[in-house]
Amino acid sequence: RIQTQNKIIEGLKVQMLGLQEKIFRRKIKMKDEYGNEFPEWEFKNGGDLFYNATNKNHNSDLPILAITQDHGAIPRDSIDYQISVTDKSVESYKVVEIGDFIISLRSFQGGIEYSNYRGICSPAYIILKNKCEIEKLFYKYYFKTVDYIKLLNKKLEGIRDGKMISYAYFSEIPLPYPNLKQQIEIASVLHTFEEKIEIEIRILKGYSRQKQYLLQQMFV
Repeated sequence: RIQTQNKIIEGLKVQMLGLQEKIFRRKIKMKDEYGNEFPEWEFKNGGDLFYNATNKNHNSDLPILAITQDHGAIPRDSIDYQISVTDKSVESYKVVEIGDFIISLRSFQGGIEYSNYRGICSPAYIILKNKCEIEKLFYKYYFKTVDYIKLLNKKLEGIRDGKMISYAYFSEIPLPYPNLKQQIEIASVLHTFEEKIEIEIRILKGYSRQKQYLLQQMFV
């Protein structure tokens, strides 16, 4: 059952990637509730939609966030993260709010990360906040697409050597800016699919716990 469940999850992930590619390459024409096609997408530079946030107004009482490629920004305590920090260094950490985006040292590999948590992170990271009204989940998915990661890599000029993608660099890259209603519709479709994957992952974890329990009982 575990092997079959793993295959189900991997298959859904492949389908999710294919769906994202078709949507963001506009191979799927989505329609509104009246059956009319949405207008063609507008494009704006990253700097027109997001600004570089540098809020350090905290008392070091917020959880420190780890910026990961697989799970976005998550509390360090929730993963095996052994790097220790001093109270003094934490003072310079930036505040991350729920819905913020983070450019990390590995964004050229895995895209820009999204935060589901409020916390603080190293000042080495660039925190992006939206300047205008957007559907944040739309950009959460777009920033992880193969096509966007290729754009990040297009003019790297040595950034791979441990250098951060700068806000100035990010701000010059064009981003899709469909009307808000379409952003919401696309985000809803992809979020529903993602939730389906999460349900299957929880089922897999249940099977794994069940197997572990049965194995333990065999040796009691």
